[in-house]
Amino acid sequence: MQQKKLHKTVETITSKEFNSEKEMLIEVLNQTVENEDINITGGRIWKLDKKSATYKLLYQVGNVEKIKNNFKVKISDYPLFDQISEKRTILGDEKNEVLREKGILKYSASGVGSKIKLNGKSYYEYLLALNNENVNEQLKYNLSIIATTLTAKLKQQRSSKKADFLEAGIDKAREIQKSILPEHEYQFHEYDLFGVTKPAEIVGGDFFDYLEIGEDNERLGVALGDAASKGVGAAAEAMYISGALRMASSFEIKTASLMKKMNRQINKIFDDDKFATFFYGELSTDESGLFLYSSAGHNPPFFLKKNSDEIIRLYPTGPVFGPVPNAKYKVENINFSGGDLLLIYSDGVTDSANREFENYDDERLIKVLIKNRDRKVKEIALAILNDVIKFSAGGKYSDDKSLIVIKRCENNH
Repeated sequence: MQQKKLHKTVETITSKEFNSEKEMLIEVLNQTVENEDINITGGRIWKLDKKSATYKLLYQVGNVEKIKNNFKVKISDYPLFDQISEKRTILGDEKNEVLREKGILKYSASGVGSKIKLNGKSYYEYLLALNNENVNEQLKYNLSIIATTLTAKLKQQRSSKKADFLEAGIDKAREIQKSILPEHEYQFHEYDLFGVTKPAEIVGGDFFDYLEIGEDNERLGVALGDAASKGVGAAAEAMYISGALRMASSFEIKTASLMKKMNRQINKIFDDDKFATFFYGELSTDESGLFLYSSAGHNPPFFLKKNSDEIIRLYPTGPVFGPVPNAKYKVENINFSGGDLLLIYSDGVTDSANREFENYDDERLIKVLIKNRDRKVKEIALAILNDVIKFSAGGKYSDDKSLIVIKRCENNH
């Protein structure tokens, strides 16, 4: 399951009315275990008991023999727990004999909620632990997204009564955000580009950028980011990512290193309930039309060759920015020929919903892209945006919408 899609799934679950935090955590865990796309066999919710320096079992579900209610594990017996505050999610071999007898041999655990100081160290108030037949990095990434989204929801609920948005501050944020966005149209040698973003609120968490690299501007960085929230907070995160990108690109470091450094910095600076997806690629003057790219959990851009209706999806090459500080990112590539198109977009485009709660989805987007393929990049971008807005008119769900269209000119090749 795509990480951003998983985030949306958890957001949908937590958007319901619950009588307590415990009830919400249980509902998310139950639906996670039942979701075939995530492939989980069982899970548990543990709550920190500061007085006894233990985690007490709050709830359990799945195809594992039941543990007795209120069972406790000592924090001192689990050195790995000390790493959760820093790494968010860990993979471990179960050491407790009682739990091993229940069939829990390996697990993945992630922190949820606020951090609480205990004996000079920080521990999350809740632990969400999952297990399946293959405890691996993918399970770790998925659990990080679930835990991050849950933490964000808990913080949102706890601060809702304190919310006081100052109009002047919002207006200032809007002006600052506008100032960092580049001009929509851009031409780089034989490539035409057009980017646009439409926030769901006054300010938004999407951004795009063009970055001239090298003394002679022989390369052009193209980026689109999406902070996984809305409003002023998301706008602040987007501005930070944009600034970090511009600073990092000025050093002309390789793409994989750029992605790794940005992820570590975002993990360090952002609250632990925040994350972002990010797509970055580089055009060059290379005759073969080489385009190098890396994607941090971003929904796959669509690459359309001139003489084909087949869509080539540029899938993520690493996890979303934020939850996993030591994540690695691969670099992949495609080659542009004359007339080839690349559409980079945020999930606010495909997730837009109409009155019947139907999503705009990939297939509608692909149809509009193919239908308008022979037009100029600006016309293609606006045709897509207008179709999305028309489709979702009257719908209740709205998210920031951004896209970039890149086309290699035909008259050169």
